[in-house]
Amino acid sequence: MHSKLIVLHPADNVATALDDIQPGEIVQTRDHKVTAAQAVPFGHKIALRGIARGAVITKYGESIGCAAADIAEGQLVHVHNVESQRGRGDLTAQKE
Repeated sequence: MHSKLIVLHPADNVATALDDIQPGEIVQTRDHKVTAAQAVPFGHKIALRGIARGAVITKYGESIGCAAADIAEGQLVHVHNVESQRGRGDLTAQKE
């Protein structure tokens, strides 16, 4: 069976689509099974479980940003619901 998802690290809470995924489609990896809540284009991320607003988005075992809104399992994870934490001068100023 060809998997449409790849998880790059066991700590990841998102997977990368290896093919276009349609809403309602059930996709799985060896360790995760998720129903797509919306279309997920090739190369984009899908939430493997619910991610609360403000929680860290993890890919490659590393933080790639924080959830800008609650993200339900199976939702597309992209610029509309992820806030980058890199290169943010406003965050540096808050730490000082």
